[in-house]
Amino acid sequence: MAASMEKIDRVIGFRVTPINRRRIENFKKNQRGFWSLWIFLFLFVVSLFAEGVANDKPYLVRFDGAFYLPALVAYPETTFGGDFPTEADYTDPFVQELIEKQGWIAWPIVRFSYDTIDRELGKPAPSAPDARHWLGTDDQARDVFARLLYGFRLSVLFGLILTILSSVVGVAAGAVQGFYGGWLDLLFQRFIEIWAGMPQLYILIIMSSILVPGFWVLLGILLLFSWLALVGVVRAEFLRARNLDFVRAARALGVADATIMFRHVLPNAMVATVTMLPFILTGGVTALTSLDFLGLGLPPGSPSLGELLNQGKNNLQAPWLGLTGFFVLAIMLSLLIFIGEAVRDAFDPRKTFA
Repeated sequence: MAASMEKIDRVIGFRVTPINRRRIENFKKNQRGFWSLWIFLFLFVVSLFAEGVANDKPYLVRFDGAFYLPALVAYPETTFGGDFPTEADYTDPFVQELIEKQGWIAWPIVRFSYDTIDRELGKPAPSAPDARHWLGTDDQARDVFARLLYGFRLSVLFGLILTILSSVVGVAAGAVQGFYGGWLDLLFQRFIEIWAGMPQLYILIIMSSILVPGFWVLLGILLLFSWLALVGVVRAEFLRARNLDFVRAARALGVADATIMFRHVLPNAMVATVTMLPFILTGGVTALTSLDFLGLGLPPGSPSLGELLNQGKNNLQAPWLGLTGFFVLAIMLSLLIFIGEAVRDAFDPRKTFA
């Protein structure tokens, strides 16, 4: 155990406190959550490099003794001896022949991007899985595997950004409310009760139908309600700590309220906050998928898990669409839930100070 903790100290660059050492050990004891974290990180890292895994552009081209990176840089067709000054279409057999006469092409594992329409499919879309399309195609002849890969990355990044912003807003609101108390706490609690009692899904649907859909628009809409999950736990910790001796001593010494709140009291409240983060991430991914399924989410053509589920509903003769979307969502959300349970166990005071 000591050797493993020393390795962790060297990796992160500073010494881990004894309490955090115990929390790390408690997290590792939860084998389901521990391995879920590694599986989720592997899938997420792979999705971050989706352009190198599934793309209709080669990641490397050697032509006439020079190297090119089409996945990162747009090259005109004239660069490879073509006739048009527009960007080269590397799926065109003519362009491929031009390049291979004086070089070679290194393709990704899947030669389709999320928006690539396979015009050489040779059968009606949606088509069943085969060697060309591992998970088949959707009703627009787009590769399902590529759309899943890009959609997984988009959903996770959306959930992570929403979780971070919700944490900032929720922690700040709960800290101010609990630290000062009195009328401020009373008025804020009444506002939260009214705001939390509103029909969130209907408001999200109405605002999504009025505003132009987009990544940041949806993020702002969901942020209106997601911060409420953290206010209660942070407020409770600040209400408990505001009258403790070290807070009174700091006030007597003239320490600023902001310093007391965020340097002395907030670390105690972060224990309850951290345990909520995986569940907020899960809620963000689910909300985005629900809006996409209803057609009120991301713009048409975006890689979306909800849009894939909707295609499965509309194309019952192609069961691979609905089953693929279902299993991907089920696995992703299960992994996040298992990670959240392991984090909760790691920060459980009964286990940390036992």
